[in-house]
Formats: sequence, C-alpha cells, structure tokens
Amino acid sequence: MERLIRSHSETDTIRIARELAADLPRGGTVLLFGELGAGKTAFVRGLLAGAGGDADEVTSPTFTLIQQYAGRLPVTHVDLYRLSALEADDLGLDEIVAGGGIVAIEWADRLVRPMTGAVQVHIEDDGADTRSIRIERA
Repeated sequence: MERLIRSHSETDTIRIARELAADLPRGGTVLLFGELGAGKTAFVRGLLAGAGGDADEVTSPTFTLIQQYAGRLPVTHVDLYRLSALEADDLGLDEIVAGGGIVAIEWADRLVRPMTGAVQVHIEDDGADTRSIRIERA
C-alpha cells in the first residue's frame, strides 16, 4: 500500500508522522529516505509526538548515531548518514528493532539488507517549505 501526501510546512510533516505513529504496532520500524534538509528529523519529531513523547527533545543523532526517547511507546532514532553499509550492518539494528517501541532509521538507503515489515517513508524537497512524502507499507 502506498500513499503520497504533500506537506506545506514542518508542522504538516510532524502531523503526518504523528498520524502514522498512531497506526504503528509496538516494534514498528520506519525507514526514512531523503536528501539533507528534506525533513527526516522533523518526521521523527512527529513519530515521537504520536508515541506520546515530547517532540522538542528530538535532535539529529548524526554524531551519536542512536538516540532513545521516552513516550507511551519508546522511540529509538538511528542516523546512518556517517556510516558505510558495512558499518550500518554491524550496528545491531536487529536487536534494536526486537526491543519494542518504534524505531526510526534515517538514511535507510545505507542498509545492506531489507527490514521485513518496515514502513518506508520517502521525503522529497519540492522547494520552499513544500515536501512530497511517500509512505509505503508492506
């Protein structure tokens, strides 16, 4: 199932992600694809808000790689930007996903193998504050 949504602001992007989080099961994984500045971290803010956490806590984990946030469902935020595919494969993502909660992985194109059952979110910057967000569910 695929859905294409237009976002006209960061607030819209957060709302779209918040709605998605409400439909995710415990242990749900969201793979995020998009260029720098596309809105992947804003999307994670919405996921955390939808999981009952404080969206303002979310920052880009580029240098720490993994950040965890509390909520009704815990959210683990992973950023693979600075990793090669082999390094990403050694990160232990299977164990993180098995831990429950929601796992959001930015730069998911660096994964060497597919993650079964994951929701894929492709965000494209259409200029100004407009984004095209394609959500693909298995």
